[in-house]
Amino acid sequence: MKYFIGVVFLALLSHPARAQYDDRFYHPDKVMQKIEGVTSEKFFLNNDSAKLDGLMLKTKAKKPVATIMFFPGAGGNISTYVPMLKPFVDSGFQVYMVDYRGFGQSTGKPTHMHIAKDEQAAFNHMLKRKDVIGTKIILFGVSMGTQVATKIARDNQEKVAALVLESVVSSFTDIAADKTDKPEQKKYILENIKSPYSAAEDVQYIENMPKLFIHSLDDDDVPIKEAKKVYENALDPKWFWQVQAKHLETIIYFDVEYIARVKKLLTYNH
Repeated sequence: MKYFIGVVFLALLSHPARAQYDDRFYHPDKVMQKIEGVTSEKFFLNNDSAKLDGLMLKTKAKKPVATIMFFPGAGGNISTYVPMLKPFVDSGFQVYMVDYRGFGQSTGKPTHMHIAKDEQAAFNHMLKRKDVIGTKIILFGVSMGTQVATKIARDNQEKVAALVLESVVSSFTDIAADKTDKPEQKKYILENIKSPYSAAEDVQYIENMPKLFIHSLDDDDVPIKEAKKVYENALDPKWFWQVQAKHLETIIYFDVEYIARVKKLLTYNH
């Protein structure tokens, strides 16, 4: 199960004059994977000029434990992440997710601000669904998706029960700078790539929401220092779970504990 983001920055670092173009952070895959072993509903929604492709993964439980809104990383598309999310569905969660612009069957071109606006529209759409009304909402972001998940959590605090972030990117600027060992390139990136929003900043304003941060020392895509930066900025209640697994492979080796930790977030009393 690979969701690498490193390749996204090859063009950025080899063409520093264009490094300010935020769409270079994304590596869309238009090919949808076959969804197996889980019941799913496909849907589309429109936001501005984009038609966005979505999936609802449905649990067999009579009542969902909670509704997870999932925010993918910089590569693949929502179908790529179904194997990662299946254990949650099997454990009673339902999962709602919408592809970013340019990913899968979503139209348009991915940029940071477009993605943030589209995912807010998707969040609003989700809350109106009959199968979501009355359920607790968990925002779950992975890799580059931790950026927008944290922003949506900050902007919708009263509607969200918990925030889960795995392979946490502290900011677009930080992850780009961490992808080069060349001092001159790092300096250029830090001075020229501006983050319109960042998990490291947004998390400081999220109050009374339980937050679970998951990261591995073996993560070759996102340095653990970025996750620790966001964790240190976060307000209580918060937990940091350090594991040993490759990028976004925690669920493969620690599925039982992973799900138990997420369920525990729901027992927190505001």
